[in-house]
Amino acid sequence: MIKTAQLSLLFIIFILFFTISALAQDMDNRKMSRILSKEVESVEGQLGNWQAVYGNRAIYIITDQNANRMRIMTPVIELKDVKKKEFETLLEANFDRALDAKYCIFEEYVMTVFTHPLKELTEEQFIDAMRQVVTLAYNYGSTYTRT
Repeated sequence: MIKTAQLSLLFIIFILFFTISALAQDMDNRKMSRILSKEVESVEGQLGNWQAVYGNRAIYIITDQNANRMRIMTPVIELKDVKKKEFETLLEANFDRALDAKYCIFEEYVMTVFTHPLKELTEEQFIDAMRQVVTLAYNYGSTYTRT
Protein backbone atom coordinates (compact mmCIF):
# COMPACT_ATOMS: atom_id res chain seq x y z
CA MET A 1 0.00 0.00 0.00
CA ILE A 2 2.79 2.42 0.87
CA LYS A 3 4.62 1.64 -2.38
CA THR A 4 1.51 2.54 -4.37
CA ALA A 5 1.22 5.87 -2.55
CA GLN A 6 4.92 6.58 -3.09
CA LEU A 7 4.68 5.73 -6.80
CA SER A 8 1.60 7.94 -7.14
CA LEU A 9 3.44 10.82 -5.48
CA LEU A 10 6.47 10.35 -7.74
CA PHE A 11 4.21 10.28 -10.79
CA ILE A 12 2.51 13.53 -9.72
CA ILE A 13 5.89 15.20 -9.12
CA PHE A 14 7.10 13.96 -12.53
CA ILE A 15 4.01 15.36 -14.29
CA LEU A 16 4.24 18.70 -12.45
CA PHE A 17 7.92 19.07 -13.30
CA PHE A 18 7.38 18.54 -17.00
CA THR A 19 4.24 20.67 -17.07
CA ILE A 20 6.09 23.57 -15.47
CA SER A 21 9.04 23.05 -17.83
CA ALA A 22 6.72 23.08 -20.83
CA LEU A 23 5.15 26.34 -19.65
CA ALA A 24 8.51 28.09 -19.30
CA GLN A 25 8.75 31.02 -21.69
CA ASP A 26 12.32 30.46 -22.86
CA MET A 27 12.46 34.07 -24.08
CA ASP A 28 15.12 34.97 -26.61
CA ASN A 29 15.88 37.84 -28.99
CA ARG A 30 13.71 36.48 -31.80
CA LYS A 31 10.64 36.11 -29.58
CA MET A 32 11.26 39.53 -28.12
CA SER A 33 11.50 41.00 -31.62
CA ARG A 34 8.13 39.46 -32.57
CA ILE A 35 6.53 40.85 -29.41
CA LEU A 36 7.96 44.31 -30.07
CA SER A 37 6.60 44.34 -33.61
CA LYS A 38 3.11 43.68 -32.19
CA GLU A 39 3.19 45.91 -29.11
CA VAL A 40 5.13 49.11 -29.81
CA GLU A 41 4.27 52.10 -31.97
CA SER A 42 7.55 51.83 -33.89
CA VAL A 43 10.78 49.88 -33.53
CA GLU A 44 14.29 50.10 -35.00
CA GLY A 45 17.53 48.30 -34.35
CA GLN A 46 18.70 44.74 -34.42
CA LEU A 47 18.27 41.60 -32.36
CA GLY A 48 19.32 42.40 -28.82
CA ASN A 49 19.46 46.17 -29.26
CA TRP A 50 16.23 47.97 -30.10
CA GLN A 51 14.97 51.54 -29.95
CA ALA A 52 11.19 51.75 -29.86
CA VAL A 53 8.33 54.11 -29.15
CA TYR A 54 5.88 52.85 -26.54
CA GLY A 55 3.26 55.02 -24.90
CA ASN A 56 4.56 57.99 -26.94
CA ARG A 57 7.95 57.61 -25.29
CA ALA A 58 11.33 56.42 -26.58
CA ILE A 59 12.40 53.19 -24.93
CA TYR A 60 15.58 51.16 -25.33
CA ILE A 61 15.65 47.39 -25.00
CA ILE A 62 19.02 45.68 -24.64
CA THR A 63 19.65 41.98 -24.17
CA ASP A 64 22.62 39.73 -23.60
CA GLN A 65 21.63 36.13 -24.31
CA ASN A 66 25.00 34.78 -23.09
CA ALA A 67 24.56 36.46 -19.71
CA ASN A 68 20.79 35.75 -19.70
CA ARG A 69 19.92 39.39 -19.01
CA MET A 70 17.65 42.02 -20.48
CA ARG A 71 16.87 45.62 -19.71
CA ILE A 72 14.32 48.19 -20.81
CA MET A 73 14.96 51.86 -20.15
CA THR A 74 13.83 55.36 -21.02
CA PRO A 75 15.37 58.75 -20.25
CA VAL A 76 13.41 60.92 -17.83
CA ILE A 77 15.36 64.12 -17.19
CA GLU A 78 18.90 65.41 -17.62
CA LEU A 79 20.89 64.90 -14.44
CA LYS A 80 21.87 68.58 -14.32
CA ASP A 81 18.17 69.51 -14.00
CA VAL A 82 17.46 67.31 -10.97
CA LYS A 83 17.09 69.13 -7.68
CA LYS A 84 19.14 67.76 -4.80
CA LYS A 85 16.04 66.88 -2.73
CA GLU A 86 14.67 64.78 -5.63
CA PHE A 87 17.47 62.23 -5.26
CA GLU A 88 16.11 61.25 -1.85
CA THR A 89 12.61 60.97 -3.32
CA LEU A 90 13.91 58.75 -6.13
CA LEU A 91 15.57 56.40 -3.66
CA GLU A 92 12.43 56.24 -1.54
CA ALA A 93 10.31 55.59 -4.63
CA ASN A 94 12.65 52.76 -5.66
CA PHE A 95 11.93 51.13 -2.32
CA ASP A 96 8.19 51.55 -1.89
CA ARG A 97 6.49 52.84 -5.05
CA ALA A 98 8.39 51.91 -8.19
CA LEU A 99 7.98 48.11 -7.86
CA ASP A 100 9.68 46.28 -10.78
CA ALA A 101 10.88 49.33 -12.70
CA LYS A 102 13.38 51.60 -10.94
CA TYR A 103 14.96 55.02 -11.27
CA CYS A 104 18.67 55.10 -12.10
CA ILE A 105 21.37 57.36 -13.52
CA PHE A 106 22.93 56.58 -16.88
CA GLU A 107 25.02 58.82 -19.12
CA GLU A 108 24.00 62.11 -17.48
CA TYR A 109 20.27 61.23 -17.37
CA VAL A 110 17.86 60.00 -14.76
CA MET A 111 16.33 56.97 -16.42
CA THR A 112 13.70 54.42 -15.55
CA VAL A 113 14.85 50.84 -16.00
CA PHE A 114 13.59 47.28 -15.73
CA THR A 115 16.07 44.39 -15.60
CA HIS A 116 15.30 40.68 -15.60
CA PRO A 117 16.77 37.31 -16.58
CA LEU A 118 16.02 37.03 -20.30
CA LYS A 119 15.22 33.35 -20.67
CA GLU A 120 12.75 33.30 -17.77
CA LEU A 121 10.85 36.39 -18.96
CA THR A 122 7.30 35.77 -20.16
CA GLU A 123 5.57 37.72 -22.89
CA GLU A 124 3.17 39.18 -20.31
CA GLN A 125 6.06 40.27 -18.08
CA PHE A 126 7.83 41.90 -21.03
CA ILE A 127 4.76 43.90 -22.03
CA ASP A 128 4.08 44.87 -18.41
CA ALA A 129 7.72 45.89 -17.97
CA MET A 130 7.53 48.29 -20.91
CA ARG A 131 4.37 49.77 -19.41
CA GLN A 132 5.98 50.13 -15.97
CA VAL A 133 9.11 51.81 -17.37
CA VAL A 134 7.07 54.34 -19.33
CA THR A 135 4.55 55.01 -16.54
CA LEU A 136 7.29 55.49 -13.95
CA ALA A 137 8.99 58.00 -16.26
CA TYR A 138 5.74 59.92 -16.76
CA ASN A 139 5.17 60.00 -12.99
CA TYR A 140 8.56 61.56 -12.25
CA GLY A 141 7.95 64.78 -10.33
CA SER A 142 4.49 63.77 -9.10
CA THR A 143 3.69 60.34 -7.60
CA TYR A 144 6.93 58.58 -8.60
CA THR A 145 4.93 55.37 -9.06
CA ARG A 146 4.73 52.82 -11.86
CA THR A 147 0.91 52.81 -11.82
